[in-house]
Amino acid sequence: MELQKMNGHEFDGLESVAEHDEFLPKKDGLPKKENRFTDFEGKTSFGMSIFNLSNAIMGSGILGLAFAMSNTGIVLFIILLCAIAVLSAYSIHLLLKSAGVVGIRAYEQLGNRAFGQPGKVVAASIITVHNIGAMSSYLFIVKSELPLVIQAFLGQRGNTGEWFLEGNYLIMIVSATLILPLSLMRRLGYLGYTSGFSLSCMVFFLISVIYKKFNIPCPLPGYGNNMTESLIAPVNQTGLMDDDFCLAKFFTINSQTAYTIPILAFAFVCHPEVLPIYTELRDANKKRMQRVANISILAMFVMYLLTALFGYLTFYMGVEPELLHTYSLVDPLDALFLCVRLAVLVAVTLTVPVVLFPIRRAIIQIVCPDKPFHWARHIAIAVVLLVIVNLLVILVPSIRDIFGLIGATSAPSLIFILPGIFYIRIIPEEQEPLLSWTKILAACFAALGFILMIMSLTFIITDWVSGVVHSGGGH
Repeated sequence: MELQKMNGHEFDGLESVAEHDEFLPKKDGLPKKENRFTDFEGKTSFGMSIFNLSNAIMGSGILGLAFAMSNTGIVLFIILLCAIAVLSAYSIHLLLKSAGVVGIRAYEQLGNRAFGQPGKVVAASIITVHNIGAMSSYLFIVKSELPLVIQAFLGQRGNTGEWFLEGNYLIMIVSATLILPLSLMRRLGYLGYTSGFSLSCMVFFLISVIYKKFNIPCPLPGYGNNMTESLIAPVNQTGLMDDDFCLAKFFTINSQTAYTIPILAFAFVCHPEVLPIYTELRDANKKRMQRVANISILAMFVMYLLTALFGYLTFYMGVEPELLHTYSLVDPLDALFLCVRLAVLVAVTLTVPVVLFPIRRAIIQIVCPDKPFHWARHIAIAVVLLVIVNLLVILVPSIRDIFGLIGATSAPSLIFILPGIFYIRIIPEEQEPLLSWTKILAACFAALGFILMIMSLTFIITDWVSGVVHSGGGH
C-alpha cells in the first residue's frame, strides 16, 4: 500500500516545466532545445527500464538475507525490510523532484547545483567508492563459486590444482570475455536484455530455494565430509537435541541484529543508476520514472522476502552467512543447486556492467564534463575500472571489513543523506519554504542517514577492537 501511495498524489508535487522543455520533444513542429546531458533521445522502453533498475537493486546481498533473518526473527525482519523499501522509494522521489526542478539528470550535477564543485566531487566520489565495492563483491562471488561449479561438472569433490580451477584466473577471463564487452555499450538501455536474463536467473534461484525447503530435513543428519556442526542441531546437557534449533523465531535480538539495517540498506542501493536510467527512458517524466522505481523496488522486495523466508525456514539456526554455501555443505554435487550456482554466477556477472556505468559517468563529470563523447575515453575508463576491481579481488584476501566500512558510509549517504540535503538546497524557497513540512521531512530523512552511519561505524569499529567478526550480505 505504501508503494502504491508513492505512485499517487503524495509524490506528484512540483513538476518542472524546465524538465519537459529540455528533455521532451517540442510540439507543433517547433525545434527542441539542445539536450544538455546526452546526445540522443531517450529510447529505452518502460519495461526495459524496470529490468535495468531491478538489476541494479539486486545484488549479492540476496545471498545473506536468510542469515539476517535468523538474527532478527521473521516479523522484525519483515518490518525492517518494508521500512527500507519505502524509504528507498521516498529517496528516489526526492532525487527525481530535485532533478525535475533544475532540469538535471546526473547525480553529480545535482551535487554541483546544491553545493558547487565540492558537492559534485563528494557525490561522484561516494558513487565511485560504493560501486567499486559492489563490483568487487560480485567478482568475489565469481572467484569463489565458479571453481566449485567447474569441479561439480567434472565430478570432483576437491580442487586438484588445475589452472581452470583457480579463481584468480577465472575472474580475469570472465572480466575480459563477458564483462568488458557489455561495459563498452554506449547506452545503458541496451543492457535491458541482459538485465532481464539476469533477473530470470535470480527467479530460478528463488524457485529452487522454495523447492528445497520441502526436501531438506531439519536437523540435518550428520553425514558427509562437508557437513559442519552449524547444520546439525546441538545436543543439550541432558543428551537430547536442542528443540529450538529447528523452530522459527518471530523476534530475535542478539549481537548481530544491529547489522541487519545496514545490510538491507546496502541491498536496496540503486540511486546512482536512477538518473542515467531516467535519462534514457522513453517519454520520460518524473511520474513515469517514479513508477519504474516503485515497481522495481516492489519486485525486489518480494524476491528478497521470499528468499530470506524460505532459506531461513530450511536451515533455521544452521543457515550460513552465504546461503549457497549452506546448500553446498549438504551435497556439493546436487544437480539442482549446481544449476542454481551457475544461474547466480550469470546474474552477478551481468550486473557488473550496469554498476560500472554510473562510475564512468561520475568520473567523466569530474574530469571532463563539457567534452563530447569519445570512444577512446569511454573504453579506457571501463578497462581501468575493471583492472582495479580485479586487482582488489586478487590481492586482498578478505575485504569483509572494507565492504563493511563502504556499506556503513556510502549506502546511508546515497539513500538518505545526499537526496535529503539536495532536496532542501535545490527546491526554491518560493515554492517550498525552509520550514515547510516537505523540507522538514527531508531534513529528518538526512538525519536518519547520519544516525545509521554512526551506528554502523560504531559496531564495525567495536568489532575491529574486540576482534569479533560478524558476517552478512553485501550489495
